Amino acid sequence: MLRTVVRDSWRRSLGHGVDPDGGAPPVELLDADLIAYREAHPLAPVMPVVRRLLVQDAEADQVIVAVTDAAGRMLWVEGDARLRSRAEGMNFVEGARWAEDVAGTNAPGTALALDHAVQIYGSEHYRRPVQPWSCSAAPVHDPHTGALLGAIDVTGGDAVAGPHVLTLVRATVAAVEAELRWLRREQAPSRPVPRPAAAPRLQVLGRERARLVLPSGPVELSPRHSELLLLLADAAGEGRSSARLAAEVHPGDTAAVTVRAELSRLRRLVGADLVGSRPYRLLRRVESDADAVRRLLAQGAVGPALERYAGPVLPTSTAPGVVAVRDRLGALLRGAVLRSRRPELLLRYARLPEARDDAGVWQACVELLPAGTPGRATAAANLLRLRGNNGRHPALRTGSELRPR
Repeated sequence: MLRTVVRDSWRRSLGHGVDPDGGAPPVELLDADLIAYREAHPLAPVMPVVRRLLVQDAEADQVIVAVTDAAGRMLWVEGDARLRSRAEGMNFVEGARWAEDVAGTNAPGTALALDHAVQIYGSEHYRRPVQPWSCSAAPVHDPHTGALLGAIDVTGGDAVAGPHVLTLVRATVAAVEAELRWLRREQAPSRPVPRPAAAPRLQVLGRERARLVLPSGPVELSPRHSELLLLLADAAGEGRSSARLAAEVHPGDTAAVTVRAELSRLRRLVGADLVGSRPYRLLRRVESDADAVRRLLAQGAVGPALERYAGPVLPTSTAPGVVAVRDRLGALLRGAVLRSRRPELLLRYARLPEARDDAGVWQACVELLPAGTPGRATAAANLLRLRGNNGRHPALRTGSELRPR
C-alpha cells in the first residue's frame, strides 16, 4: 500500500501530465549558463559544508549527493563516480530540472513541493526508469528571510531510504543554514558586483541559417554569414586569411576579395568588437550549440549530449569547412551512442534523419533490444530494408542468434 505522502505526490504528478514511461527530465542549464547561475546562487558559499558532511564519504557509502535550487534544478551532483555515470542515463545531472511537475515523485522534487524532508523508496518513484533508486532529501531555507533556496538530496540503493540517512541530511541542512547565518553576519555591506555579460551564443544545429544570440538580441544570419561565423568560431581564436576562408566556404575557386566583402558585411552586422580582421578572427568567445554537444560527449554524458543535439551542423551547407565540422560532430555522436550500448539512446539516435539509413545503428538496436518489443521490430524492418533481402535474413527471425558484443 502506498504511503499517503507518496499517493498524494503521484496524484500531483498525474495532474501535471508526467508520463511514467516518458523521457528524462529536461536539462535547462548547461556550460557557461550553469556555471554563472551556480556561482551566483546563495548555496554556493556553503558547498564546503555539504562536501565535508556528505560528499567526503559518498564514494565509500556508494551514494550521490545533489544540491538543487528552489525550482528543482540540479546545481551540484557529486559523489560516487560509478553511480553518477549510471544516473546520467536518466538525466540526473547538473543543470537538469527534477521538480515534481516534470520528473514526478522523487525525493528532491517532492521535498521542494511539500517544503519538508522526505524519503522515496524504489518503486515509490512515479517514473519507472527511476525506480531502481532510493533517495532522501530536505529543503534548505534562507535563515533570515525564510525563503526556500533549494534542497539537499542523497541518492543511491535501498540503504538510502533508511532513517539514519534522512537524519544525516537534516543535520547537513541545519549546518548549512547555520553557516549561511554566520556568513550574513560576517559580510560587510558592499555594492553588488556586476556580472559579466553572457558570451554570444551561436545556434547552428539543425538550422539552415545560423542564429547569433547577442546581449542586444538575436540576429538571423544569411547562409554565407552562417558559414563564415561558424568557421571562425571553430578556429578557437586562431586567425584565418581571406584566401583560407575562401577555400573553406566555397566548393569551387573563388577570389578572396569576395570573402573579404562578405566578412566586411558580417562585421557591420554583428559588430567589429566581435569579428576582427588582419587576420580574420573572433575577438570574444562565442558559445555554439555544437560546442556544447562536443563538451558533453568529452565528459561521457551521452544522454544529455543527444538531448542537446538538434540536428546536423548547417545541414544544407556544402561549404567544405562546414561539411568537415558537421562530419566530425556527427561521427563523435554516433560513436559515443554505439559505444554506450544503451538501447534507449540507440533508439533516440535512430530517429535522427542522418541515422535513417545507418545499418550499423539499426544492427545495434536489433542486438540490444529484447525480442518482441516494438523498437526491435522497427529496427529489424529497417535493417532488412537496407539490406534489400525482403525479410529473408536468418539472424532476424527469432533474435536468439544475436547477443550484445
